[in-house]
Amino acid sequence: YLLRHAKSSWSDPTLPDRERPLSRRGRRDTKRVAEHLLRLGIEPELVLCSTAERTRETLALVRPGLVPPIVRLEVGLYAAPADKLLERLRAVPEQVVSVLLIGHNPGLQDLALLIASAGTELERLEAKFPTAALATLTLPRITWRRLSEGDAVLTAFVVPKRLN
Repeated sequence: YLLRHAKSSWSDPTLPDRERPLSRRGRRDTKRVAEHLLRLGIEPELVLCSTAERTRETLALVRPGLVPPIVRLEVGLYAAPADKLLERLRAVPEQVVSVLLIGHNPGLQDLALLIASAGTELERLEAKFPTAALATLTLPRITWRRLSEGDAVLTAFVVPKRLN
């Protein structure tokens, strides 16, 4: 699962990028995504989350909808490009079945497009990966360590405005 952080606030232009919190819309959208995760029974075993304020707030708001996963806040995920994100996923222990990665664009969108080879929502994902969007990818017969270009299938792509 790849979740882009929700919409951040620009109300204080003096804040460094890493410290920008979620906007009111961002909190509302994240709650919609949390309800979606709960409704579908999505229960990642491991959550990898950037240490930026807006990603940590996104995690805090979706976490009540998750069975308590292992959570790793990682500095290296902040503004990471697709190749670094892929490298991090390759380091996931093989016994972990599912991962939720909460991060930033353009790296998250580039990662999804790099590893997804098919999926009915691929064209929509190519056009835009909006804030608080959730991409669900499956890895048929691939181990984390061997994850490579085109190995995944995009099975769902959800944006908050399409959730009730």
